Amino acid sequence: MHSAAPVKDSFPPPAEFAARCEAAARGQGFRVERFGEAAGVPLLAFSRRTPGVKPRIYLSAGIHGDEPAPPLALLDWLERGWFDDRAVWLLCPMLNPAGLARGTRHNAEDVDLNRDFKSPRSTEIRAHVAWLQRQPSPDLAICLHEDWEATGFYLYELNALGLPSPARAMLEAVSPICPIEPAIIIDGRPTDEPGIIRPIADPLLRDTWPESIFLRHHHARLGYTIESPSARPLAQRIAALQAAVATAVAATVQRGSA
Repeated sequence: MHSAAPVKDSFPPPAEFAARCEAAARGQGFRVERFGEAAGVPLLAFSRRTPGVKPRIYLSAGIHGDEPAPPLALLDWLERGWFDDRAVWLLCPMLNPAGLARGTRHNAEDVDLNRDFKSPRSTEIRAHVAWLQRQPSPDLAICLHEDWEATGFYLYELNALGLPSPARAMLEAVSPICPIEPAIIIDGRPTDEPGIIRPIADPLLRDTWPESIFLRHHHARLGYTIESPSARPLAQRIAALQAAVATAVAATVQRGSA
């Protein structure tokens, strides 16, 4: 959904945030790539291959600058060493430094970066797409977001291959932390079941692509956009996002080892 209020939570200066992410990632053996720059801040990607056959899991955050909980959730996990050898990890923790610096949804050129993936015109997304195209197709891709208009947590699922879905389990993990969005129409789309939207439109027919559609078009096997309600306290939103991601990761790891 579109922002309906200014951000009320503090976010560290993006350069400081990037430095903390990079230090934590390097300390845990991640490969660090500076794939671009925006507002004088590097656009960072972290990857780590682990021995054996492991699922490839991609996580992104910070594409909307008025949504501080998602990048802070990934930073918290990086600093606590949560990204272990269960998977091959591909992480992009802050895609819109200019927006995060200003607390605005759009970048410095007033572009909504999450609508710029079909024919990219922004510096950030051109660089991000080039990086994504050099990576292996993920088994699980999750784009972390939050929503100023929602009263509860919800998610979008893109599952073109009909794989076993952890969507309901993700919401069950979130529900003790945060309410689930009760609306039957969310962002103009009907829910498939409470808190779950499963878009079925052909992405080639869309005028603009969010990141999730680009990932689906480029062979992500299972994709989620997860949305925490911005009206809730920041710590609660971070915990809700982490609970949903942890549940999807556990299901993907279990499926990969079955």
